[in-house]
Amino acid sequence: MKYEAAIFDLDGTLVDSLADLADSANATLHAHGFPVHEVEAYRYFVGDGTRRLIERILPQEHTAKPSFVDSFIAEYKDCYAANLLHKTKPYDGIMEMLKELQRRNIPMAVCTNKHQSAAEKIMEALFPHDMFRTIIGDQDGLPRKPDPQKVFHIMKNFGVTGAHTAYFGDTSVDMDTARNAGAFSVGVLWGFRPKEELVAHGADVLLTHPMELFEKVTFAER
Repeated sequence: MKYEAAIFDLDGTLVDSLADLADSANATLHAHGFPVHEVEAYRYFVGDGTRRLIERILPQEHTAKPSFVDSFIAEYKDCYAANLLHKTKPYDGIMEMLKELQRRNIPMAVCTNKHQSAAEKIMEALFPHDMFRTIIGDQDGLPRKPDPQKVFHIMKNFGVTGAHTAYFGDTSVDMDTARNAGAFSVGVLWGFRPKEELVAHGADVLLTHPMELFEKVTFAER
């Protein structure tokens, strides 16, 4: 099969953002006098959207208070907005892979559960403005991954079907999203989660380095 479009998760797939995510969440916890978490723990806290992140890191007795959770989320978003480019950067080899896909005229998009404003700020700062046609983060009206609606929306705009789309990600949520959308799932091993998780959730192919993509997946030049 030759694939005609590429859709990417963001955190743990295109960029290593773990430290900035953890630092911002821990700073917000610290401001309330709550216990903080090791950076490595955030590999499993993130991936399902901001609300789930906050529900996972807060002391349990506070997660049952929706108004407090909402307020904490707002504080976290403000903190993260000020810190999201301190340590975050593309993984080694990502830019080369993306430029090769761009050279082949493969349309590319980002589909992430990160809130929309943060996703846009990172993409604008770290990637050429003409590289991605669409960036869809967590926003009203579109359910979070692994629901495939955001992927369907992107594929419709690209004029492709799941059978001709490669979806890239580093977590079980991403592999489930690809399956739900009927897309080819590319699991990346440089991200936040281990190989075993990606395999268990049906990764069609695994990459240890971005440029390995072109040895394992065939793209049709458009």
